[in-house]
Amino acid sequence: MAALFRRAMDFLYLLCVIVGCIALVLISAVIPWAVFTRYVLNSAASWPEPMAVLLTIVLTFIGAAAGYRLNLHMSVGYFAKKLPPLLQRATDILVQLLMALIALFMVIWGERLVEVTWHNSIADFPSLSVGVTYLPIPIGGLCLLLFVIERIFLGAPPDPIGKHSETAPFE
Repeated sequence: MAALFRRAMDFLYLLCVIVGCIALVLISAVIPWAVFTRYVLNSAASWPEPMAVLLTIVLTFIGAAAGYRLNLHMSVGYFAKKLPPLLQRATDILVQLLMALIALFMVIWGERLVEVTWHNSIADFPSLSVGVTYLPIPIGGLCLLLFVIERIFLGAPPDPIGKHSETAPFE
């Protein structure tokens, strides 16, 4: 059962990375298009800025969950690593429980935000519901919660990237 859950989390992680990468590539294409239409064509397009904001929401919440799974987020572990092993483990569990609390907050309140704004539309994209644009919040929260559960019960996932010499001084 643990191996199946780990494989499911591997798949979910890959999906989060793909979605985040697609959002980043699209942001990288949309912003230059806005600059091109404004300064070369002298006719600024109205949609690139709101599109970039929507893609940034996707990148932030979905990408953050993926970053958390492999412990690629910014953290300060200097003092925790100075503790005895038993207290290090207790501190790690406390951190995971606090992250689970944050993830639950994102799922519950994000879902309520989606529900409240579902019937509103975006001026630049009238066929797009505002609620749809907030979907990355509860989805990212759910992914984050699943990654926290994985870390609590199965430990940290194997690092597919490996240790980099650039990060060694900070560990």
